[in-house]
Order: sequence, then C-alpha cells, then structure tokens
Amino acid sequence: MKLTSSTCCILPLLVGLLALEATTVHAFDYGDALDKTLLFFEAQRSGKLPGNQRVKWRGDSALRDGYAQGVNLVGGYYDAGDHVKFGLPMAFSVTMLSWACIDFKADLVTLNQMGHTLEAIKWGTDYFIKAHPQPYVLWGQVGDGASDHYCWERAEDMTTPRTAYKLDPEHPGSDLAGETAAALAAASLAFKSYDSAYSNLLLVHAKQLFSFANRFRGFYEDSIESAKQFYTSSGYSDELLWAATWLYRATNDEYYLKYVVDNCVSLGGTGWAVKEFSWDNKYAGIQILLTKILLDGAGGAYTSTLQQYQAKADYFTCACLQKNDGYNVAMTPGGLLYVREWNNLQYSASASFLLAVYSDYLAKAKGVVKCPDGQLQPQDLLNFAKSQADYILGKNPKSMSYVVGYGPNYSVHVHHRGASIAPVSLLQSVVGCVEGFETWYKRPDANPNVIFGGLVGGPNAKDEFIDDRSNYEQTEPTLSGTAPLVGLFSKLHSLPGNSAGSYNHESPKPSIPAQKPQAVPVEFLHSVTNTWTVGKETYYRHKVIIKNVSEKPIKELKLYLENLTGSLWGLTPTQEKNTYELPQWLQVLEPGSECTFVYIQGGGQAKILVQGYH
Repeated sequence: MKLTSSTCCILPLLVGLLALEATTVHAFDYGDALDKTLLFFEAQRSGKLPGNQRVKWRGDSALRDGYAQGVNLVGGYYDAGDHVKFGLPMAFSVTMLSWACIDFKADLVTLNQMGHTLEAIKWGTDYFIKAHPQPYVLWGQVGDGASDHYCWERAEDMTTPRTAYKLDPEHPGSDLAGETAAALAAASLAFKSYDSAYSNLLLVHAKQLFSFANRFRGFYEDSIESAKQFYTSSGYSDELLWAATWLYRATNDEYYLKYVVDNCVSLGGTGWAVKEFSWDNKYAGIQILLTKILLDGAGGAYTSTLQQYQAKADYFTCACLQKNDGYNVAMTPGGLLYVREWNNLQYSASASFLLAVYSDYLAKAKGVVKCPDGQLQPQDLLNFAKSQADYILGKNPKSMSYVVGYGPNYSVHVHHRGASIAPVSLLQSVVGCVEGFETWYKRPDANPNVIFGGLVGGPNAKDEFIDDRSNYEQTEPTLSGTAPLVGLFSKLHSLPGNSAGSYNHESPKPSIPAQKPQAVPVEFLHSVTNTWTVGKETYYRHKVIIKNVSEKPIKELKLYLENLTGSLWGLTPTQEKNTYELPQWLQVLEPGSECTFVYIQGGGQAKILVQGYH
C-alpha cells in the first residue's frame, strides 16, 4: 500500500471505518495470505535471481560471496531487513518450509503452491550444499552484522564486507550443523516424490552434518563470534536431537530413533518442559515429532521413552492453550501468545504451526491431550492456532494485519533496507551507506516497495504497535518468523468454509480460484524436476500430474495453459493456441487415474485452466 499526499488526509477516516468493520467481519483469505508469504522468500533471495522471479524490485546481489575464501557461497537468503546470511535461522526456516510440504502436502497442492514452496526450499538447500564442501566443514555465515548495520543500502549496492565464516573440527558448532542437518533431512522428504535424485543428495549432506555436529561438539557462536550479538544459541542439545529425529523420519533408520531414546536424558529431550518453539529452542518440535511415532503405533521397544517425550509435548500444548495449572504462556489482552519483547510474532507463528501439526497427528490417532485444567480435543488445538493466525491477519485491537501487504491496514514503514529504497529499475544511481540513512531511512513516507508476506515483529505485551522504520523490534520481518506461516495458512485454508476467503477488503483475489468439489473433476500436481542455465537464462523442466478426482470417467478433457512459453510433451495440441487435449492413446481418464505431461521454459510454472470435458 503506497501512500500519497492526496490519500494521507483521508487515511485516518478510512482506517477508522475499516477498524469499525473489522470488529464484525473476521473471515480471512488464508490462500491470499499464503501467496504473499511465499513472495517474502523471493524478496529475501541473495545471489543471481532466476528468470521466474516475481518480486521485480529486487535484483542480483552479492555475486562474489565466498570468493575471497576460495568457496562459492552465492545464493541463500538475507536474514531480515539487513543483508547478513545467518546460518542458524536460515536453516530453521528451511526446516519449517519443508515440514509444511510434508504434513500439509495436499493443502499446498490444492492451492497450487507446492511449486513455489519447493522453490523456496531449494533456494536454501542449494546454498547449504555449497556451504558444505567437505563432511566436516560448514560455512555458517556470510557478512558481518555490526558493519552491515552501520549502512542503509540496497542489497544490489552493497559496500559492506562479505566475510565468510566456517565451522570445522577445530571450530565446531553443533547447534548450527545440527539445524542444517535437520533442514536437509526434512527437505529430502519434501522433494522425495518430485525429484528423488535431489532428495538423495540432500540426505547424504544431512547425514554427514549430523555426524559432524555430534562428533565435534561446541557452540557455533564460539567459532563464529560475529553471530553472538544477533543469534546467540542457548544450547546445542536440542539441535542434536532435532537432527536425529528428522533423519529418522527421512530414513526410517533405527539408528536415529535409538539415538533420541538413548540420549533423551543427557540431551534434555524428556527433561525439558518448554513454553516456546523457535529457531533457538526445538524441544517442543522434537517432542511432538516423536509423539507421532507413538500415535502411529510404531513405538515398539521404545514406547516408554516416547511416552516421556509425549508428556512434554502435552505440557507445551497445555501451556499454549492456558490449561497448564498456571504454568502457561503469557498472553496479551487481545489474545496473542507473548514470549519475547523483540519480534514476538515469530514465537506465536511457530507455536501455531506446531499446534496445527499436533492437531493432525492426534486427530488421525483419535487421541486427546490431558491437561491439569481439562482435556483438549484435536480441534481445540486447531481452533487456537486459527485464533493466533487471525490475530496476525487483523483480528486484534489495532485491526491491523502484521503480514505486510495483506488486508487494508498493514505496516508501511517496514524496517527493511531494500523495501525502503526505490529499486534500481527506477533509481539507477547507487545509494551509498550514509545517503541511505539520510534520504531513505529517515524519510517519513511509506516504503516505495511493499515487501509482501513479511511477518513483522508485531505488537508489545499490551497489543500496542508503532509503525515506524526505526522501531525495528516491531517492524522488521524475518525468515524464521515468516516461514511457519506457510504451513499454518495452507492448513487453515483447507478448513470448511475457508476455501474462498471473505476478509473484508477491496476486491479480494486469492492466488488460486477456490476449488469447490463440483467445479472441476481433476487436480494438478506441479513440480520442477530439473533446472539448467544457458548463458544468462535459467530453464526449468516442469512436470504436471493430472488426476481424476471425481467418481466418473472423464472424456474430451481440454486444457488451456496460461503463461506457457516453452515446449510441451505428453498432451495433444489443438488448433487453438496453448490449448491441449489428452494424448491420442488415452481417450478416457478413469476415476482415480493419472496422466503426466512435461514442459520446459525459462520462467515460472504455467497456470492450467480446464476449458471443457465430458
């Protein structure tokens, strides 16, 4: 939302009217919120941007990262409103995106967002592979937070040092190596049914990094001291258990399950009862993942220990839902979980994602959570997660959306360098370090670029929020805060009554039209199975599975592919441009059966529309 001088005078009136309406209208378009959230990860990309980049105000940046150290570290993500690539929160973010693809796969596919989510994951995992050139070496950070924060400039104009920092046996970092192992293991599961070769490659790196983290133990900030001021780790025991848990889920190798059982006491898995889940503290996530094994009836000889993990998972759940005999997570008067003063919404988002996941596990096993103050059904957990998501999207005392670009009222003075400075395409001169502060940081106007989908830090303990660029505790978006929203929004969109969204804002446009059961009898599963670069152009091999989800045979299916620019195989072209039919050998698509086609082009995926069928 860009404010001009002509709109400023009527803004208070509009905000007042919208706030009044928001007290009565609170149905949210989770599909639209999800689409915007995925855009945030494109805005945070470092390196050479792909041809299908949707955030056009961003350009190529940091193209020589790692070169001074003799390693290619181009790529990955900038952490927040700055330009440091911090390994620990980046890896946690990739783990969260991957978890969404695994547990909410059907929801992402229905929303036609699986492709974008896998691309977001791969932008991180490709970087981690580069950063792990040897079994016991991991490059954990690029850029120095102190020098970076002295400058206010676009990533495309960066003048600050791009020093790279690594872990090795003499300079260990079990927390960072463990989290990166977890991210790669989770990502291997996310890619397993789409690109088995890439999935296997990720698993090789995950196993090596877990071995490195476990064998050479230490705090990563003791080896990368410049990270200490920004992302200090409270311990590495949870990351060791976290990595082993994800490796067990990815491999089904009993070695990893035995590890989390044998080390449950020494590493705190069954000892720590926690009230937060975050980039720094993974215990609640570990405990809920291991509870799933128990709920699935696969505990075997490890059942008694897994029950101890479950007790701690339930403690976290009861504390969030205020049923824990007074030992609860604090809440604001408006109903938001409140854990930290700085960037609190990241904790609310992570907890909500975790509760949505646990709700699914319990529902499938017909389980409940027994709290000191009452029993919780799976739906209770999901309802609470929804209440937190709704608060984030606008159902709060400020009637404000804390996801940038969503709804009628959101932060327009986001603490983000790139968003606050006119893009290179418009302002082609370099914006220097000091000029950035003087001309753009101190500028009272709204940011010239909307960083869609970024979850800002959010309100304080009294639900108060000041939209000011200098108020970075509240207005800075982060990777680790935004990542859990992908799974959360995709799950909430699947709930009855939420398929189309009806949040009261002007001309709501979901990223994908609502798919009602009677609308079309087929669904499309998109994936990118290969990519390569020729000159300056990157090409992608897109694979699409067409599935008959109806109870009747489908004949004469006619499809129109919007934004198709490349070659296509597997369908029969018609005389109409970009319009195709099933191949000649497949005249009828039977109920539950599938048909596959592929196409290659230098941009994003094509949009598929059903033109007709019998």
